[in-house]
Amino acid sequence: MKTSQRLEKIPPYLFARIDAKIAEAKAKGIDIISLGVGDPDTPTIPSVVEAMHKAIDKPSNHDYPPYNGTKEFRDASAKWMKDRFNVDVDPDKEVLANIGSKEAIAHVFFAFVDAGDITLCPDPGYPVYQNATILAGGEPYSMPLLEENGFLPDFDKIPEDVARKAKLMFLNYPNNPTGAVCDLEFYQKAVDYCKKYDILLCSDQAYCEMTYDGYKAPSVLEAKGAKDVAIEFFSHSKSYNMTGWRVGFIAGNEKAIEALGTIKNNIDSGCFKAIQEAATQAYSAPKSQIEELNKMYKERKEVMEKGLRELGWDVKPSRATFYLWLKAPEGFTSEEFATVLLEKAHIVVPPGNGYGKYGEGYFRIALTKPVDVLQKALDRMKEAGIRYDMKAVKC
Repeated sequence: MKTSQRLEKIPPYLFARIDAKIAEAKAKGIDIISLGVGDPDTPTIPSVVEAMHKAIDKPSNHDYPPYNGTKEFRDASAKWMKDRFNVDVDPDKEVLANIGSKEAIAHVFFAFVDAGDITLCPDPGYPVYQNATILAGGEPYSMPLLEENGFLPDFDKIPEDVARKAKLMFLNYPNNPTGAVCDLEFYQKAVDYCKKYDILLCSDQAYCEMTYDGYKAPSVLEAKGAKDVAIEFFSHSKSYNMTGWRVGFIAGNEKAIEALGTIKNNIDSGCFKAIQEAATQAYSAPKSQIEELNKMYKERKEVMEKGLRELGWDVKPSRATFYLWLKAPEGFTSEEFATVLLEKAHIVVPPGNGYGKYGEGYFRIALTKPVDVLQKALDRMKEAGIRYDMKAVKC
């Protein structure tokens, strides 16, 4: 049996490889600390769980949902956009429910990319951007996210011939994996650039509510003229600890929403209505519940940042997400250093090159463990002699 050529072009999914490494180590009886996948370790916020208990008992929620999402969920999502960003979107034409952002992000490529078309993808970036481009028959073009540029792409560095062939651009701020943030001025530049070259601008907003120290993430749809060229992907996964629920929405350009809806109509049957009802409740959850989550992650990041500084890393305080993006010690590739952490300290982290070629030389830490476990990881690193200046040590 021979698989399609497009499938053969796809590298093994990064987090599937990480899961395999964890399983292999655990089979040997090793106590593994996984700081790999960005999956919250605390329960979904209580008000959402309570709403789900009620919603699941309603027979009216047991049939097929509307393909574009229930009216109640779309209305609530549009209201949330207005309340959160002061952005007006039509819930009937400019909002579409999704089965979590990953599904919707993958589908948008099939709606807009033909064989040979170029997509502009952040590098390092969420692997789905590049892989879905390949599955759709397109060619991903890497926009380097460099530390010296605040991990923002430089649109002026994109060759003219590439820009003219590009069909869509993906941005993701607050950013996975780097934790970088942007301002509205940057989004305006992106909108103006995409208007100039007739490019669909896709903004992945999975982490917009996970911010610290007064920073508040803007929406690309706040930029002037954004709805002419842009759509934004929102997920309940990280904001409300709902990773397993698979629900969110897309908002923005009407034509793009319609096109994406056509792909979804032919591939999936929508999100379970009870989940949409619970997700609607999330918008009106007490702010204190969200604040408590961010307070918890802030404490974790400060513990990890302090401990890593003591081990020689130059760690700048993160302003968003629950990730730390760090340089591997000099002389190590990303994968070599990830191997050192696994074999010497029994800590699992994703190597930076798993997010693209410009991720080489870095690794990512997910703050999805309690403070005591993070401290245990730091202690293991110290005991194993794992420091930023460990140039002479190699496996």
